[in-house]
Amino acid sequence: MTEHPELGRVGVWIAAPPGAELARGLEQLGYGAIWIGGSQGGRLAGVETTLAATSGLTVATGVVNIWKDDAASIAASFHRLADRYPGRFLLGVGAGHPEATSQYTKPYDALVHYLDALDVGGVPPSQRALAALGPKVLRLAADRTAGAHPYLVTPEHTRRARKLLGPDALLAPEQHVVLDADIARGRDLARAALSRYLDLTNYTNNWRRLGFTEEDITGQPSDRLVDGLVGLGDATQIGSRITAHLDAGADHVCIQLITSRAADPLTAFTALARVLFR
Repeated sequence: MTEHPELGRVGVWIAAPPGAELARGLEQLGYGAIWIGGSQGGRLAGVETTLAATSGLTVATGVVNIWKDDAASIAASFHRLADRYPGRFLLGVGAGHPEATSQYTKPYDALVHYLDALDVGGVPPSQRALAALGPKVLRLAADRTAGAHPYLVTPEHTRRARKLLGPDALLAPEQHVVLDADIARGRDLARAALSRYLDLTNYTNNWRRLGFTEEDITGQPSDRLVDGLVGLGDATQIGSRITAHLDAGADHVCIQLITSRAADPLTAFTALARVLFR
């Protein structure tokens, strides 16, 4: 299999396409990839603007939702971007959540059919990744794509995922972080960010597999759940959480920075870069 695009050891996960200044700033700081969350529409316009704003880093989707964007349109966009920005685009795809779409039936079979359609559209397996949490989809990621992009997981999940994927598949978990030396204040910000995921069964079922209890995921996220899923503290403490994923078998960790609305994300990413890339 052809090598997947170079991601570096640490990248950034962001919910919407970043502005050009932020994208260039992240590249200059040394982050190897920008993962753009949510389906971007069939033309992947947000991916294209981010590629155009930068010169060398990889841009990945985290992820295209198979129920929202048809495989033929995504394949056509993949080729347009691969031709204009060779070796810099990784297509992440996933089945999303049953709570988010009425079409959500037999998600495993739907993923297989979508990957089949990407094959027909000429998208190389090495240039795509699969959102994967449970064992069955992790194995599918290893068999049919470059590897897996798990979201909202712990280093222990990374360890288990590496065993299922084998030594060669890409493993690129997302990691929520709050950069704040005041742990109690950081927990409050993290708890608010996690609350919206408590009604999504793909996540809660995965957390149960990891040993979290009903008390952890009912009502408000418990301190135990917050501390397990979110890297909290100063830059050194967050660096230790990233290292824990890498030591557990991750090839690449993409950081999702949780901040107040008024905060400048580039300031926090600069502080983290001093620890992560020293």
